[in-house]
Amino acid sequence: MASNSIPIAFGPVPSRRLGSSLGINNIPSKVCSYGCVYCQVGRTTHLEVARRAYYDPNTVYQEVREKLTNVHKSGQSVDYLTFVPDGDPTLDINLGQQISRIKTLGVPVGVITNGSLTGHYRVRQDLSGADLVSIKIDTVQPKLWRRINRPHKALRLSHTLDGISEFADGFSGKLLTETLLVKGLNDAQEGLKAVAQFLGVLKPKVAYLSVPIRPPTESWVWAPNEKRLNQAYQIFSDQGLQAEYLIGYEGDAFAYTGDIQKDILSITAVHPMRKRALKKLLARAGASWALVDRLIESGDLRMTEYNNHHFYLRTIKESDAIRQRDDIAMK
Repeated sequence: MASNSIPIAFGPVPSRRLGSSLGINNIPSKVCSYGCVYCQVGRTTHLEVARRAYYDPNTVYQEVREKLTNVHKSGQSVDYLTFVPDGDPTLDINLGQQISRIKTLGVPVGVITNGSLTGHYRVRQDLSGADLVSIKIDTVQPKLWRRINRPHKALRLSHTLDGISEFADGFSGKLLTETLLVKGLNDAQEGLKAVAQFLGVLKPKVAYLSVPIRPPTESWVWAPNEKRLNQAYQIFSDQGLQAEYLIGYEGDAFAYTGDIQKDILSITAVHPMRKRALKKLLARAGASWALVDRLIESGDLRMTEYNNHHFYLRTIKESDAIRQRDDIAMK
């Protein structure tokens, strides 16, 4: 199993899809099947498609239970326990087992996935245990898919799309889709129509249209203009989809659960925080900005700017990355 200096359970964080979401980071940084140009947690350092056991399932369960208990003790509520790690959660071979155990905590379980591995029966089976699954579908055109999502070379888009279709057909929970639009890439009318037609067959509860709102991996990534967004919304609606924008700021309602430094580092490992939100979290904990200064000075936290906002992200130190890669390589 991989060792882990970053807490598995984090938040709760405000989610534009799920309300108050307690996150579950079940994949080491930065292991993923994709290397998306817009990823908010940085460049994929270990491109992977083979499913593995990364953390002991009992450890995942215990951390989530403990975090949830602390949240409830502090008088806060949680709408979803959500698998939303640095990489794709379906890379965890124990995902199904973990979903089953965590559901016993009495809170709906969600999974946010890029859908890349749904061509495999076991992955579809694991996901079927969740109450909610959100699947990322940015394009159905192979060339664009490779430019935007930069998938592992073993993946084939046709296989992935077939798997998503088969999963959607048999899933009894709440299915959401998200299409993130990047200016000059997947915001053209022809491509959007093709995506809308594919989603029309899936019949998701909501088909979200999103844009980059946090610092992306590539500095040239920007959101399309308002005209393009409106066009995308109309194309999705014309296909009979319940289309919604996912383009606004999710708010500042990040939860303090008793250890402010641990809260900041666990949240920012997966979810970059705006300066305003970080200040409010510090205020709820009765802490000062001096803590942030210390974390930056020690190299645990870094600040970056995007679209005229300051964001704070946890720094994944090279020693942590090397240890995690070594743990993975030994399997």
